[in-house]
Amino acid sequence: MAERRPLKTRERRWAKALASLLVRLRVRPNTISVASVLFAIFAAFGFLGSRNAVGWHRVVYLLVAAAGIQMRLLANMLDGMVAVEGKMASKTGDIYNDFPDRIADPIIIVPAGYAIVTCPWGIELGWLAGLLAVMTAYVRLLGGSMKLAQDFRGPMAKPHRMATLTLAAIGDAVAGWFGHRDWLLAAGLALIILGTIVTMARRTARMAKELESR
Repeated sequence: MAERRPLKTRERRWAKALASLLVRLRVRPNTISVASVLFAIFAAFGFLGSRNAVGWHRVVYLLVAAAGIQMRLLANMLDGMVAVEGKMASKTGDIYNDFPDRIADPIIIVPAGYAIVTCPWGIELGWLAGLLAVMTAYVRLLGGSMKLAQDFRGPMAKPHRMATLTLAAIGDAVAGWFGHRDWLLAAGLALIILGTIVTMARRTARMAKELESR
């Protein structure tokens, strides 16, 4: 089975209880992994719906986006927990564990750019952030392909990207209610772009150092 991202949340009582419930219900880890993409689509629906919405309708759409992001992260955590704790890992588990993530990241991040209408370069910010999110994961997996320990460091690894976008969505929902929409979403995407560039640089530098020390 592929290396697991270190998460303190796995040790929480509620997380273990939820994983145990899924094991008892015989929900397969691969099914949970696929569900993460469905939650990502749910988040994308929220962002895209907020584009032309106003007032409380926009608030609801952005809260839907934030909820979809968090449900995606929950599914990402639970698939591995169910596979390990429930001894339900499959031969194709590594594919289901990683490939849906590469789909879910741009599905969530790119629509966040389309949600921006009053700030310049909103759509471009979304596409660039989505591309860099995939590239950041590629650098990590590249290290794994060369028999190096996969590097999950940030400052803008997947949990950090999703936390940033969740806070940006909730913050922009509130700010938009008071007539200051889009700026927090744009700032969140810009932060993801800068953070993923730094993350890729750090991971690549560590990878090169480990290869040179062999």
